[in-house]
Amino acid sequence: MKNTVIFDMDGVIVDTEPLHKKAYYQHFGELGIEVDAELFSRFTGKSTRNVYQMIKEIFKIGTDVEALIQRKRTIFYGLFDSDPALQLLDGVEDLVKNLHSANFQLILASSAAKSTINRVFKRFDLFPYFSYLVSGEDFPESKPNPAIFIEAQRLSGNVKTSCIIIEDSTNGILAANRADIFCVGYKSANSKNQNYELADMVIQHFDELDPTRIADL
Repeated sequence: MKNTVIFDMDGVIVDTEPLHKKAYYQHFGELGIEVDAELFSRFTGKSTRNVYQMIKEIFKIGTDVEALIQRKRTIFYGLFDSDPALQLLDGVEDLVKNLHSANFQLILASSAAKSTINRVFKRFDLFPYFSYLVSGEDFPESKPNPAIFIEAQRLSGNVKTSCIIIEDSTNGILAANRADIFCVGYKSANSKNQNYELADMVIQHFDELDPTRIADL
């Protein structure tokens, strides 16, 4: 029986991807580099650190990775604090509250930085519902490396068969598959150019899930 739900954040709980994209492209402009759509699509599900490691290698940029990260975060936080359109994705708040009321353990496993995770959780008052918040910045490699999900499962204290992962990206679904944990692929209206073939099931709205159905997966 499933009793632990591991959530991704961007694209699952909140869609900050448009803000991240704006921040990245503003920074790319400052750096004088052109990142096409195909290259940018390869960044989905990766940590900011891994993105800039790729950018440095591809464009031969001499600036230190830490300085690149901090500049992008400064741009992003300005957008985050000023954009009233940023809201929780439709149905996810009810799912989180219903699972919590049914005594499910909830864990976040996101490639986002801790500071971004805390900002989101503070803005939408999500701290009371989650046992652990696991950030991709604590791992040398981003999804599709499964390390973040393996750590989330370890923290849960439960066996893999008691856990599910909710993911929206190709890299996240592949990471869940490599971690050998049941994966629900969330194919929302915001999802673009992602591959759901390795997901154990695919949903298009969170009203397709409830505590009873998840427990029986």
